[in-house]
Amino acid sequence: MSLTRLVGGRAPEGEDLRYDPRAAEARRGALPGRGPVVVWNWTRACNLACVHCYASALRHPAPDELTTREAHELLEELVALRVPALLLSGGEPLARPDALALIARARSRGLRLTLSTNGTLIDEPVADALAAARVTYVGVSLDGPPEVHDAWRGRRGAHAETLEAIRRLVRRGVRVGIRFTLHRRSLAHVPYVLDLARREGVHRVCFYHLVPAGRGTRVADQGLDRAEARRVLAELLAYALEAVERGDETEILTVGNASDGVFAYLWLRAHAPARAPRALELLRRNGGNRSGVALLAIDPSGHVHPDQFSWDVDLGSVREHRLRDIWQGPATPPELEALRDRRPRLEGRCARCAWLDLCHGNLRARARAAGAPWGPDPACLLEDDEVLALPGTGT
Repeated sequence: MSLTRLVGGRAPEGEDLRYDPRAAEARRGALPGRGPVVVWNWTRACNLACVHCYASALRHPAPDELTTREAHELLEELVALRVPALLLSGGEPLARPDALALIARARSRGLRLTLSTNGTLIDEPVADALAAARVTYVGVSLDGPPEVHDAWRGRRGAHAETLEAIRRLVRRGVRVGIRFTLHRRSLAHVPYVLDLARREGVHRVCFYHLVPAGRGTRVADQGLDRAEARRVLAELLAYALEAVERGDETEILTVGNASDGVFAYLWLRAHAPARAPRALELLRRNGGNRSGVALLAIDPSGHVHPDQFSWDVDLGSVREHRLRDIWQGPATPPELEALRDRRPRLEGRCARCAWLDLCHGNLRARARAAGAPWGPDPACLLEDDEVLALPGTGT
């Protein structure tokens, strides 16, 4: 959710997919005639041991990871499916021995690439290679000041390596952002990350809500409660609005909680009412959570999932079926169709929420973790009286 866009900021050139006017029409892709945005976790291997890793990454690759040949074949399938964006992740995606060659291949086939990395493997030659490949965007994970980051990442000195990677990318003109996970132990470090981004010339700061997946289940008790989440969202909205008004082009985003958008609209109605109608229009275009509708994920072994947090939902394997057939064809599983037609299945607050067009039931991975696959996402930011308020009426 781009808070910067919602408060009136401009989208970076070529990066307005979230709020394209045609997005709301699409039922099996990010845009009409296009495939989904794909998150490809192409290796389980990682050189760090992050406490909150949703992929449960380890030091070594999974034994059955897609081979280089299979990866090339999958890239061709993504081209044929006309995916509008490919996000490469892991583990640590650069830990895959053929990573740079695959990145170059993907770019040569016209795929728009985003890289999600811890940054510690981005030395000068790797930074040169990423710049030469014209990677669209590199998101680098950072958890706060050195002692905090190193503790959460499981290695002393990781912060210094990550910060140097950010500087190398910025010097080469690569569009780079910081990825920061919101939880109770990290809240105090939000100002640190915002200040660092401003000082280092970082283009985007992306705040992820903690998802109880992978090793994240072990720290699920550190997830924000509603009051904490509302407070930090209000602070980020105020920061984004002030930045837009002074001409600062750093983009503030949140990920993993579609109710952020509804909260942002309600906040704007109260604090900057002239900006609220445009925000509401953008949120209607976006449509809220799009797992299985405009988004899918592929794990290191080629299994397909509704999103990167839903490895517990297996939609099929690219070793057994063409990706197109899994997405929309003879191999499309009922679980995928259910996500696309989720509204009649939603229960509790979600079923009667007046903002369902803007949220779409939020993140099902969190609802499943709470024991109710079609129940409310326990991380919803809205109070009960807001759930029943009709959009635009204030009632």
